[in-house]
Amino acid sequence: MANFDVIEASARSRAGKGVARATRREGKVPAVIYGAKQEPALIALDPRIVMKELKRGGWRSRLYEIDVAGDKTRALMRDVSFHPVTDQPEHVDFQRLVAGEPVKVSVAVHFLNEGTSPGLKRGGVLNVVRHKVDVVVDADHIPERFEIDLAKLDINDNVRWHDLQGAEHCKPVITGRDFVIATIAPPLVSAEQLAAEAAAAAAAAAAKGGKKAPAKK
Repeated sequence: MANFDVIEASARSRAGKGVARATRREGKVPAVIYGAKQEPALIALDPRIVMKELKRGGWRSRLYEIDVAGDKTRALMRDVSFHPVTDQPEHVDFQRLVAGEPVKVSVAVHFLNEGTSPGLKRGGVLNVVRHKVDVVVDADHIPERFEIDLAKLDINDNVRWHDLQGAEHCKPVITGRDFVIATIAPPLVSAEQLAAEAAAAAAAAAAKGGKKAPAKK
């Protein structure tokens, strides 16, 4: 069963920019819960709670239960608007969830065991093609994140959609191919290394060319 993080909120009676500004002056963040063919619910949030969730990461696929004086609504946090100067949250959009109905979400990808990957230990570079993947999934089975185990991956190995852990109930938005998530690329060679190798090769060639031919008997 899916886990929901509870957020307490208070109700707002009216919509509009003026009312939203008044809500901010009271030290709250105005928000709305929309979707599921219901009227939007206007609410206000504690800004500290909003910032806490944003700093956790993965908030776009985290499941929330919004509690307004005992009236609970399950939802996804879809969008956050920020003040252009202070970067403080100014408005939050939530989408209602209905059990059994599919929803499109963007799920973050986390990489495990980088320290034991043979390819990375030999100097390879983890080239991440997709830090998150858009999927369609039932509201009851939304994963908070996907995981990839790098423990056995060597240089030039790829990680594809079918390798993701936690994607059992998900359908990718990209269809028709087993797309790449990440690769272990060969070690990068710096310009200094190339110059040093070229100089060494030139010196070796010069030394070989400078040797005297053996005297004829």
